[in-house]
Amino acid sequence: MDRVYEIPEEPNVATVSALEEDVIRGSNPRFTFPFGILFSTFLYCGEAASALYMVRIYRKNSETYWMTYTFSFFMFSSIMVQLTLIFVHRDLAKDRPLSLFMHLILLGPVIRCLEAMIKYLTLWKKEGQEEPYVSLIRKKMLIDGQEVLIEWEVGHSIRTLAMHRNAYKRMSQIQAFLGSVPQLTYQLYVTLISSEVPLGRAVLMVFSLISVTYGATLCNMLAIQIKYDDYKIRLGPLEVLCITIWRTLEITSRLVILVLFSATLKMKAVPFLVLNFLIILFEPWVKFWRSGAQMPNNIEKNFSQVGTLVVLISITVLYAGINFSCWSALQLRLADRDLVDKGQNWGHMGLHYSVRLVENVIMVLVFKFFGVKVLLNYCHSLIALQLIIAYLISIGFMLLFFQYLHPLRSLFTHNVVDYLHCVCCHRHPRGRIENSELSPEAEATQSIV
Repeated sequence: MDRVYEIPEEPNVATVSALEEDVIRGSNPRFTFPFGILFSTFLYCGEAASALYMVRIYRKNSETYWMTYTFSFFMFSSIMVQLTLIFVHRDLAKDRPLSLFMHLILLGPVIRCLEAMIKYLTLWKKEGQEEPYVSLIRKKMLIDGQEVLIEWEVGHSIRTLAMHRNAYKRMSQIQAFLGSVPQLTYQLYVTLISSEVPLGRAVLMVFSLISVTYGATLCNMLAIQIKYDDYKIRLGPLEVLCITIWRTLEITSRLVILVLFSATLKMKAVPFLVLNFLIILFEPWVKFWRSGAQMPNNIEKNFSQVGTLVVLISITVLYAGINFSCWSALQLRLADRDLVDKGQNWGHMGLHYSVRLVENVIMVLVFKFFGVKVLLNYCHSLIALQLIIAYLISIGFMLLFFQYLHPLRSLFTHNVVDYLHCVCCHRHPRGRIENSELSPEAEATQSIV
């Protein structure tokens, strides 16, 4: 859903005469060290090793139930990670037996990381040399409040390295929400009912928490890139810090509440949690069936209807996994060509956080009034209050980001304050559009709340 090339961090706009033209000539793209790829591979290997270690410990202690769930969560996320990398790199149509074998033994991210490092070293040695195969890329960018069109030349090697980066971004989200979230939730549950925290389990929970936070932060960044695919986007350290704090508080408070609720009701909590997940899972499909649209055929040209259906099911499972623990920052629409709603859609965000807040309050109240005192030696009322406050603070950081730190907030037809005041369609639409100085092309691409 987004391009596989990389663009430079800063455009070259030093030439004054270029500003008077319709297209500004950008500087040659710069390649940077693939820290994200190394970090994602480290998280994958660390979480896999700690999970397998805990499986061994549970088996040694004859804790079959705990061992089975720990191993199942590890295997499911690992298999989905291998399939994601194979799909992004289109390995099934290539003769690459070594890569496929490494994916078969669940070490695909390791071999992909080595390939990316080799590609980076090759680019580093050939720095300054012109590549024979290049392509022209055009992006919009806001410079001093004015929307300009910038053009770059992107070489084949840089595009290949960018493909590795994009593949690992998707891999990190798969690992985070289909593996780390259930793994972290279950290990917290086991810790709560066993009243002990061995070193191996603590390491596994730390890796899972870092993976979830990293995946959620990437989810926001990819959502912005998908919604504003025509624009050059750069997030500064302050913006990334705000997103990280927002996502960390949101996910940790949500997961702890789920653990306390499950530990209080035991098996009685399972129907509620399963129903919650199924509602999120089938909601995009219900909208798709009600729209009467046909199955999208632009996912992969070599895919049959069955292959397309499998990919769509995988996407909806990931979408449900993300929304179960935090906001996905995108609304999935299977009837659209891009599969997502590219409008800002404040209503979807407000509905999600309103429903989740009510759910969290109900689950916290259940824990407060029905929680067994043996589970924790702390005041239940204080724990419940702290969890709700943490979730509200995360919502505050989310509002702060969209109101003041979003990289393209000047393109918003309405901002957070407008939506919260519920007057965006009555008092301020004309004045805000005039003050934001939107170009006709940018205004046409944005949806009205």
